[in-house]
Amino acid sequence: MKFEEIKKHVPNVKSVEKKLGEFTFKLSNAKDGKEACKLIKSYFKYSDNLESDVTVISIRNSIDTTNKEYSRAWDKISEIMPVINGFDTKFKKAIMASPFLKDIEKTFGSHYIKMVENSLKIFDERAIPLFIEENKLVNEYDKLLASAKLPFNGEILNLSQIGKYLTDKNKETRLEAAKLYYGFLEENDAKFGELYDKLVHVRDKIAKTLGFNSYIEYQYLALGRMDYNEDMVAGYREQIYKDVVPVVAKLRKRQAKRLGIKKPTFLDYNLEYNSGNATPLGNSEFLVKQASEMYHDMSEESGKFFDFMVDSHLLDLDAKPGKMGGGYMTYIPKYKAPFIFANSNGSSQDVDTLTHEVGHAFQGYLGSKIKVPGERMPTLEACEIDSMSMEFFAWPYMEKFFGDQADKYRFSHLDGAISFLPYGVEVDEFQHWVFHNVDATHEERCAKWAEIDKKYRPWMNYSPIPYLEKGKIWIRQSHIFGSPFYYIDYTLAQVLALQFKCEMDKNRKRAWKKYVKLLKMGGKYPFIELITKDGLRNPFIDGNVKKVIKPQIKVLNGFDDMSY
Repeated sequence: MKFEEIKKHVPNVKSVEKKLGEFTFKLSNAKDGKEACKLIKSYFKYSDNLESDVTVISIRNSIDTTNKEYSRAWDKISEIMPVINGFDTKFKKAIMASPFLKDIEKTFGSHYIKMVENSLKIFDERAIPLFIEENKLVNEYDKLLASAKLPFNGEILNLSQIGKYLTDKNKETRLEAAKLYYGFLEENDAKFGELYDKLVHVRDKIAKTLGFNSYIEYQYLALGRMDYNEDMVAGYREQIYKDVVPVVAKLRKRQAKRLGIKKPTFLDYNLEYNSGNATPLGNSEFLVKQASEMYHDMSEESGKFFDFMVDSHLLDLDAKPGKMGGGYMTYIPKYKAPFIFANSNGSSQDVDTLTHEVGHAFQGYLGSKIKVPGERMPTLEACEIDSMSMEFFAWPYMEKFFGDQADKYRFSHLDGAISFLPYGVEVDEFQHWVFHNVDATHEERCAKWAEIDKKYRPWMNYSPIPYLEKGKIWIRQSHIFGSPFYYIDYTLAQVLALQFKCEMDKNRKRAWKKYVKLLKMGGKYPFIELITKDGLRNPFIDGNVKKVIKPQIKVLNGFDDMSY
């Protein structure tokens, strides 16, 4: 079935309540372990169908936020899902109270039981109105970002579409695009500030209602962080500050020298080379064709997977008016179908996004064989290993996408992978401060961002856009609004993807085998246990970040970037 052929179905709350109520009653009255396990399998199938209905509406709403039918449907979903989660929680309580819990654990594994226990800690019916309010606020933020209509070069562009001009080799073009981009944020600054303030307070109330000391404590559990904590994350951030920030400072000096600019601003850093950044040789249709050849060459399994994605119309890659920004992969369990969403704009990021999201999708495709729904995909930081590593596995094929600019792309991509790490932990440190200081004002939050930004990225000069000098650039980071504390996951995954890169440089075949093993394990284990089983080093142990950065600096030094 092609994606557009899937019918829209908004779940009916009363029907869901009745069905989940039946599951709960039958489980509570099961005669033996065999009956209890059979019932849980039926519950898995029902949950898959329910999740599929929700996911399809979510995708179609993000493709066109101006479509009233899907906008109304998604608003309805946002309203009813916390209620449905309440019904689901009753079933999970019945699992934990079952006299046949040992049989259930034997059939589905101890990790499944731990996940059920964890889910009960992060939900209570008393918090349902707060969850509904949180969803509404996130939707408001997404719609506000997607509403940008910026007149540029005779066109009306959204934020994703104008993004490519921020990397234009003409400085005036970059500046003009930046004034429009950040002008939109400044125009709506009060709205963004108010939305975030409401989100912070409603999230703090959720945590307190559920008996947690802070939202940080709550959200770590909500993200499935069962084997690491806030202190370990703080120690990891210190590794980035100590071992990566000085490296990136040198890379920015190298870039300024390459560009011939003595006092570069943040807009100059968007340009890698005076000759212009590497740009793909064609549009999204061209990229998909090249990617098809690449994935068929990588392995038979990846080739079959990509054919399935293309033939089933599971890629929506072009930026369009009204389309939500960013990129993502999501999964429709009923059809065992990953779906890739992106906003191609003609820049090198189109290739980054495609290979990145294909990494997620390939894991979703391989993980579809796992019977326990919650274990098909790992926790978010492990998910990002799958995507970021795929970006590096694609390196030998970059001529297909960039022609004679392939090395220019490779250098920028590796530089970007390392340079991202300080920013990634900056977002995380900011969010920890926010939820330790819930009652801070919008301006106080922005001032704190500016302080943390100077710590992790002292080279950044925002003088061309005075609005950004006030610490406002974080407002464009949708994860802060929609997926709190998620962002550190990208950095943890990048460090582990760089481990794979180091292994690829030595033995690509062995690295690929290890990578596929990781994908097939899905989420059967929590993060640290998962990577340990795959033979990857724990990034929380001091010194392990430095071990992957050092060899890749040598790789960067092997490029003749001054001649590009």
